[in-house]
Amino acid sequence: MSSQRISKQNDLYLVLHNVRSAHNVGSIFRTADAVGVKKIYLTGYTPTPVDRLGRSRNDVAKTALGSQNHVAWEHFERVGTLLDGLKRKNIKILALEQSKEAVDYKSVTVRHSSALVVGNEVRGLSSNILSKVDLIIEIPMKGKKESLNVSVACGIALFRLCDV
Repeated sequence: MSSQRISKQNDLYLVLHNVRSAHNVGSIFRTADAVGVKKIYLTGYTPTPVDRLGRSRNDVAKTALGSQNHVAWEHFERVGTLLDGLKRKNIKILALEQSKEAVDYKSVTVRHSSALVVGNEVRGLSSNILSKVDLIIEIPMKGKKESLNVSVACGIALFRLCDV
């Protein structure tokens, strides 16, 4: 694969599935704003920028620093329903996950509107979710720790995919 990135005419979406930390969600909103993500889909129990009564959540706002007001977002209870709908719109689905089927994120060529899926800080993405994606990408790890914080990993992948 070549090192071509998402072109300016293609949209990038982000799917946060069962990300439990509101601070990670806020941080990801900030990064998504920086790279021009079109929309963030919050699925499962991922915290949203507002509570069920429509009030701003201070725990998300603390790290989002206003970006939650600039990046479009929507909540979906079921990630599978969302992914099926995105595929019907010809949006390519990428998962950021450690897997035997994963390719190095630096080698990815994206020529279509795409959605990047990131998952729970501890469990990652389930095999059921991974079976629905077009490509699994990972960030190679050289140290003793096996993974990065979800907001850090998401930021690395977004900046690389968008070539910002």
